[in-house]
Amino acid sequence: MSAPPGRHRTPLHRRIWRERWMYALILPGLLYFVVFRYVPLLGNIAAFQQYSPYLGFGGSPWSGLSNFTAMLHDPEVLTATRNTVVISFLQIAFAFPAPVALALLLNSVMSGRVKRFVQSVVYLPHFISWVIVVAVWQQVLGGDGLLSHVIGDPGFNLMGDPSWFKALITLQVIWKDTGWNTIIFLAVITRIDASLYESAAMDGAGPWRRTWHVTLPAMRGIFVLLLILRLGSVLTVGFEQILLQQNAVGSDTAEVLDTFTYFRGVVAGDWGIATAAGLIKGVIGTLLVVGANKLSKRMGSEGAF
Repeated sequence: MSAPPGRHRTPLHRRIWRERWMYALILPGLLYFVVFRYVPLLGNIAAFQQYSPYLGFGGSPWSGLSNFTAMLHDPEVLTATRNTVVISFLQIAFAFPAPVALALLLNSVMSGRVKRFVQSVVYLPHFISWVIVVAVWQQVLGGDGLLSHVIGDPGFNLMGDPSWFKALITLQVIWKDTGWNTIIFLAVITRIDASLYESAAMDGAGPWRRTWHVTLPAMRGIFVLLLILRLGSVLTVGFEQILLQQNAVGSDTAEVLDTFTYFRGVVAGDWGIATAAGLIKGVIGTLLVVGANKLSKRMGSEGAF
């Protein structure tokens, strides 16, 4: 749009200087993403090289797609991919909807004091490191733990049972992060117009119907948005959490793509295959986000972008 007659647009450098303090506030966050998110993307060039840290990117010989070919024929990659997909599916199916259910339960609590107390309790695990979380679960469900003494079986060790590993990983995520993730859903609920509930009650709708026809539709947009963003990290299922428990159940059960890239690249020094695995993981996540965003728009939602 052209400027009105007799008026001229303010030059860009003057507008930047006028809003300099706002740009100064943005600068730390911008630098974080540039330094720790975008600059490391240049390292993906190692996926196409026989990379050596001593030779660097400029001196390492090119290998074309040989790293990708070797990765696709590596049985450890197939095992890690299978475990990653299973764990990710369990987390999306059970851990992702859990904050919605908890937010609905907290919203139904009439006493403000009780609600604040419960919120404080369920928020707390989010601030505990995975080292402490795993240690606590080990003391309760591990060998010679609390549960083994309660049932009177000294040999009981649920934390070392491979058949329970994926379920326990999902339960740990639910226990640690569900309370924290309810914040955004509770914020959405508080913005719902109270007159909608009053109208539904006048029409004879009980608490369950008001939740189904008023609360949940109001939360659909943010739920879809968070689900789309979650799909971007569908192949990232918790490096530290799984690494701390991998020795107890073995790599066949607990090897995921994140631990594979760590052991193959950082520990074993096979940087090319490790980088290729990480690059494919990022590409798949990007495609899932773009595809889910288009699908959500076709279904009537706003999507993420």
